[in-house]
Parts: sequence; structure tokens; C-alpha cells
Amino acid sequence: MSNTTDKTFGILAEFKNPGHLMKAAKMTHKAGYKKFDCYSPFPIHGMDDAMGLKPSKLGYIVLGHALIGFLGGMALQIWTSAIAYPINISGKPFINLPAFIPVTFELTILLSAFGAVFGMFFLNNMPKHHNPLFNSERFKKVTDDGFFVIIESEDPLYNPEKTKAFFEQAGAVHIESIAH
Repeated sequence: MSNTTDKTFGILAEFKNPGHLMKAAKMTHKAGYKKFDCYSPFPIHGMDDAMGLKPSKLGYIVLGHALIGFLGGMALQIWTSAIAYPINISGKPFINLPAFIPVTFELTILLSAFGAVFGMFFLNNMPKHHNPLFNSERFKKVTDDGFFVIIESEDPLYNPEKTKAFFEQAGAVHIESIAH
């Protein structure tokens, strides 16, 4: 039962090591929780599968921006050399594809990079200037040797007592409620 009327952001649980965190992530996903996240000081191989995350859409965003860069570069050069300012240079054709390669390549790479950076920001809901987890003293360990799972109060299955009992069963070494 979701309880969003209180000021609780969620329940945070600390685990001993990456193995215990991986086990807790699998248990949390299998239990049906949807609004949860895992935190560790380094990437853990297989964590996205354990959490049941879908493949990232970032590749499609980058591909879309690459195509825009390619088509934009070609259109700019074709329009400039054949329509807006046609000059016959040494009898070469107005639409000279080999000469268009450098500009087209550069625009493709440039827009792909912009797509990757801004797409990552968008998909990660950044910038997020404040997160209620920053108020937890224990959570500061996440940059060194802390392994955490949080189940947010907005989750449909969230119930403070049941969630704490779930984390105890999962082997958490510390459990705390995080306020907004």
C-alpha cells in the first residue's frame, strides 16, 4: 500500500558487501518493488539484470543525433554549393560527395557527442541538486565502502513495517527511514 501522505522518502538499507547488495537487489525485484535503487562506490557487473532494468535508450538517442548531424551536414553543403552559391571550380560537379566528407563526418560526431551527454543527463533525471539521501550520515559511506538499497515511499508495495522486515530478511546491517 502506497503511503505518500507522510514525509518519508523511503527506507534505506545498508549491506555488507557487493555480493549481499546483489542478492538484496534480486530479492527486491522478485518481491515486486518497482521504485527502488541500489548504490555502491563502484559499478557492479550484473546489477542492472538483478534490478530488472530495461536496456538503455541512450544508443537510440545517439543514433538519432548522428543521423541529424549527417543529414544536416550533407544538406548544408549541397544547398550551399549547388543552390545558394554555385561556382564552377575546375569543372567539378556542384554536388561533390568526396569533398563533403570532412564536414559531414565532423557534424555527425559532434551531434552524436551532444546527444550522448544531454541524453544521459535527461535519462538520469539530472541535474538533481538535492536528494533526500544526502541527509543520511550513513549514506556518505557510498563513496567509499557502503552498499545501499532504497525502496521509495511512492512504490505501490511500500509499507514501512513490511519494508523494514523485508530488509532484515535480506540481511541488511543497518536500516533507516529517510525523510524528505
